Amino acid sequence: MSGRVEGKKAFITGGAQGLGAGAARRLAEEGAKVAVADLNLEGAQAVAEELNAAHGRGTAYAYRLDVTDEQGWIDTLERANADMGGVSVLLNNAGISRGADIENCTLDDFRVTMSVNVDSVFLGAKHAIKYLRENQPGSIINISSIAGLIANHNGPAYNASKAAVWLLSKNIALYCAKQKIDVRSNSIHPTFIDTPILDPIRQRFGKEEGEAKLGRQVPLGRIGTPKDIADAVLYLASDESRFMTGAELKLDGGISAM
Repeated sequence: MSGRVEGKKAFITGGAQGLGAGAARRLAEEGAKVAVADLNLEGAQAVAEELNAAHGRGTAYAYRLDVTDEQGWIDTLERANADMGGVSVLLNNAGISRGADIENCTLDDFRVTMSVNVDSVFLGAKHAIKYLRENQPGSIINISSIAGLIANHNGPAYNASKAAVWLLSKNIALYCAKQKIDVRSNSIHPTFIDTPILDPIRQRFGKEEGEAKLGRQVPLGRIGTPKDIADAVLYLASDESRFMTGAELKLDGGISAM
């Protein structure tokens, strides 16, 4: 099967690296136009240039976006809508992990984590729905985490923020359904994925031992790859998922089954 998202126009946050870049590549491979948005404009431009070289000029566009800035969202979505001729998919991927355990996590770290991980999803959906409404069927895809469903002992800010993304995704889904617009909203819940967010573990234990240590916590015995998540994004962006909304995809190697 090819061209699974032919004609779709996807706006992707955190697109300069990791899961966002992987999703941009996968969607472009299957026929979508992509807007690569990131605080790191140079990185976003590199991804867009790569995709345009591979799939033709006009496949990808790059934008600088601070996902906690409401006016930035308004302006960047307007530009992307004009450049791509619409927006039919929103991938809220930008996210961070900051802070220590509950006694040592600073209020600043907690607030920054919530702002980047949760405010961004709220602002993205709030201001993208008008474009998605004009390009139905539309899809909102929010990257949460298995840590949004299962708690740990040392990441209160990350746990709380990713749990908020999970339930906010459902709220958005029900709102769109109530409005009788064909716009779906779902969340994806990965476990440890081979992206820069694992760099602190690699730096502490070394790449091989750090990844092995994380892999031992996963029933399938390994950490995931960006492609594992990109394939799920592709499904949710495509019309194959037209009857799926308010749901969560657990891509956790079996952790939640234990």
